[in-house]
Amino acid sequence: MLKVDQIDVFYGNIQALKGVSLEVNEGEIVTLIGANGAGKSTLLKTLSGLIKPKNGFIQYLGDSIGGKPAQAIVKAGISQVPEGRRVFANMTVEENLELGAFLRKDSKEIHKDIQKVYETFPRLLERRKQLSGTLSGGEQQMLAMGRAVMARPKLLLLDEPSMGLAPLMVKTIFQIIEDINRNGTTILLVEQNAHMALSIANRAYVIETGRVTVSGTAAELQASEEIKKAYLGGH
Repeated sequence: MLKVDQIDVFYGNIQALKGVSLEVNEGEIVTLIGANGAGKSTLLKTLSGLIKPKNGFIQYLGDSIGGKPAQAIVKAGISQVPEGRRVFANMTVEENLELGAFLRKDSKEIHKDIQKVYETFPRLLERRKQLSGTLSGGEQQMLAMGRAVMARPKLLLLDEPSMGLAPLMVKTIFQIIEDINRNGTTILLVEQNAHMALSIANRAYVIETGRVTVSGTAAELQASEEIKKAYLGGH
């Protein structure tokens, strides 16, 4: 579904991604793990069209999308849940969800999808008229995910969904990620919590200082002594 081939990305003179290649097949959950500043978020921003790669190719469903504008990429079926949630704080929960569907014209279906989001996240239904900026971190994460699925993406990019959340909320968010995947959405997940990420992923890539250093099935990475030491707290 997605093929990233040898991409280089620069911020000014600093090279953030160095010849990164990876693949995501339809129906999978693929996770990227790595330390802070390794280039994980940069990769997602490049896939979303927010940053242009200097070299290399990005193919999505057979089309080249490297350097295309962000709105064209959303239209093609890729949505991102950004790091830090980035909800529109001075708009209500429901207005945020409606914005997620801004490229769609099928108002009946949009209404249905909003109801679906409320079924998935009952907390958002209770808060639907509330300003998003007044929600807790966990509720904002739910809203950011709900807003992204309103675009009906084929591929969902998730950037650090567990960041700053209480352990119980992390568990809930990861269960919902699995549900979204079971309902037919392919997922590329960037996550610092390597334990949780590998527990739900099919395959994984490790990024270190802008390069992919290890890749394999999630089970292979969970079993690797090196990965355990570096990312799983040694156990």
